[in-house]
Amino acid sequence: MSNDRDSIFSEIKKALDPLPERTPYPQWDDSMTVCHAHPEFNSAKELFAHKLAEASGRYFDSVQILAQFLREEGNTFGYCDPELASLFEGLDGISFETEYDLAKVDTYQFGITTGSTGIAESGTIMLKDGETSARLGALAPWVHVAVIRQEDIVPTIGDAISRFGDDPSVIFCTGPSKTADVEGILIQGVHGPGVQVALVV
Repeated sequence: MSNDRDSIFSEIKKALDPLPERTPYPQWDDSMTVCHAHPEFNSAKELFAHKLAEASGRYFDSVQILAQFLREEGNTFGYCDPELASLFEGLDGISFETEYDLAKVDTYQFGITTGSTGIAESGTIMLKDGETSARLGALAPWVHVAVIRQEDIVPTIGDAISRFGDDPSVIFCTGPSKTADVEGILIQGVHGPGVQVALVV
């Protein structure tokens, strides 16, 4: 059964299909400085964890420790991508649904979705619409947990751009949602999650 999201992307695809060629992705100079210098790390995974923490994000590589964090913060009920549910089943004090219910948009305390790529040099999580089971599951709850495979952590933003493929919508998340457009006062969690978590498996 089609939903609003599918209808919108279907219309976009219908409008793009007749075009003879798509606009190419921008050229990216990998030698461009993206972030400040950082200490040396033994792996892209370690650098990613460091940069994510600098962006006020949270990094975990243990489901049990993540569950403990969620319990301590009082975020014990949420949405989970059905493809990832087996990772979180049976956790003490944690419950979730695998079908996103719009009527519970204010009830879900966390959302667990697939993170397509982790970018080590900036601590950024890349979300691709084609790999996200429910976009609201990543954007609406206070806590978003992006599950990223270790082999999907890449060194640079250029590496991540090369993985765009034909996905119609790609989002870069660097730490929690932030805005400072009112009198320069930085506020977190206004337009999206207030807590951005990466679980690397």
